[in-house]
Amino acid sequence: MTTRSMTAVAAALAAAGALAGCSGMRESVAGTASARAASATANLRTADGRDAGTAVATVENGGVRVVIDGKSLPPGAHGAHVHTSGRCDAPDFASAGGHWNPTGKQHGVRNPAGPHGGDLPNLVVASDGRGTLSMMLPSGSLDAMLDSDGAAMMIHAGADDLVSDPSGNSGGRIACGVFVRG
Repeated sequence: MTTRSMTAVAAALAAAGALAGCSGMRESVAGTASARAASATANLRTADGRDAGTAVATVENGGVRVVIDGKSLPPGAHGAHVHTSGRCDAPDFASAGGHWNPTGKQHGVRNPAGPHGGDLPNLVVASDGRGTLSMMLPSGSLDAMLDSDGAAMMIHAGADDLVSDPSGNSGGRIACGVFVRG
């Protein structure tokens, strides 16, 4: 084989390797797009329309992780729940319905007969109005949560006692956001 032929073969092998790398990159990008489709974001708003942060629900290990990044909220502990309907009509957000409960259990992560699928621990907000929370939902799937009428993330005025059925005595609804697939 001549030097020129060996150079051509080497160039062809390098090009094939680069294409194989690009194929893997396409699969990686497609995987990232799938991951985005396996999530939903709720932009939280107060009754007067002020931005109160976001909640993101993501498929993870066969379940759904909800991450709340609250802002401009009153300091203290606040009940946080996924609600059954994808509506957030002010002033009281009653249009969001009750807690998402696909398994028909009682309310509360500390309730022996619970929890609802949409029950989360309290969102603790610091004096600067910010609070974060990350938790796997106790049951259900993202597809079930985002059924024909959708779902909403709700932040309540007070702390959830994590046991009282049906809603944990967490008070009025102060921020709400409708989950929209990413």
